[in-house]
Amino acid sequence: MATVRAAITQVAWTGERESMVARHEELAREAAADGVRVIGFQELFTSPYVGAVQDQRYYRGAEPIPGPTVERFQRLAEQLGLVMILPIHEVAAQGEYYNAAAVVDADGSLLGRYRKHHIPQLPSFWEKFYFRPGNLGYPVFDTAVGRVGVYICYDRHFPEGWRELGLGGAQLVFNPSAAKPGLSNRLWEIEQPAAAAANQYFVAANNRIGQETGEFGGDAPRFYGSSYFVDPRGNVVGEVASDDKEELVIRDLDLDEITRARDDWQFYRDRRPETYQRTALG
Repeated sequence: MATVRAAITQVAWTGERESMVARHEELAREAAADGVRVIGFQELFTSPYVGAVQDQRYYRGAEPIPGPTVERFQRLAEQLGLVMILPIHEVAAQGEYYNAAAVVDADGSLLGRYRKHHIPQLPSFWEKFYFRPGNLGYPVFDTAVGRVGVYICYDRHFPEGWRELGLGGAQLVFNPSAAKPGLSNRLWEIEQPAAAAANQYFVAANNRIGQETGEFGGDAPRFYGSSYFVDPRGNVVGEVASDDKEELVIRDLDLDEITRARDDWQFYRDRRPETYQRTALG
């Protein structure tokens, strides 16, 4: 396997969908020009973080997969030869909405989607008002850069899904998020490295930045960026991004490190699924 150059974004909400789409097109082109072969956008990248409030008008921002935004980036992916992870507010049928991510291969083909399984319902994170729990399992996609999985934001607190992705053969898992200061800060620092080390793959963790007060006023949470990549031993690759600036985070990932880490630790050999009765039964 070769080293893969990968990127993630952390971008502030501009106040308008089209400019967000255009900004991410610009970042994709910038990344491709720097040799990036796979890029993951932030959670709900075309919209404000709707979970800040409970308002039916934000249902109107949902779109199908495939749909206008995904098809637009499919064309760009083919043009740039770039694998893309596109997290959007998905409408699957009338009144049926998901927090989802489309996965597009470097030839522009739509490989499928992941739907967020674990849906929070907390102050400033009223997601059960908007989204059904995911129902497509934990797919791992064969892409031009290797086997890619997706786990979205609140999902990261649940180790079972991380392991499902590992058992599915994931080499790189994207975790687009919208996290605010407070209880989440320490978990943001430790959860993705712990998941990467326990499951021995790379994790790309990106967080939104800024406070969307123009959209939600005082109800808007402030997102703290701090996006990063982590390797299969739980080490952060390069520097953690800033907590208050837009960034395109680019890192080189040596996928051979997955085999080296697994040979050293042998967690997949030594796991005992037949003994995990409470996990199996819920």
